[in-house]
Amino acid sequence: MKIKENIALSESGFIFDPSTGESYSLNETGSDILTQLKKGSSIDEIKSFLMNKYEVEELEVDKEIFDFLNIIGQYDLIDKDE
Repeated sequence: MKIKENIALSESGFIFDPSTGESYSLNETGSDILTQLKKGSSIDEIKSFLMNKYEVEELEVDKEIFDFLNIIGQYDLIDKDE
């Protein structure tokens, strides 16, 4: 899964989609997930990253990732060609 290349992400968790002019704010976890996706990390790599950073259980991380991916999919931020 890959985020559209034109999506801009600031260090403070602000997303800007220049194709629509829409902007969004993320919490720290969402920002971490999106940053890892933009780097090309796999879902398993993101899961490991979050489990280590936040010292949480795998089930909680799975839910966070699943929920986040659903949300960004609704906002059409995912590259559907990938």
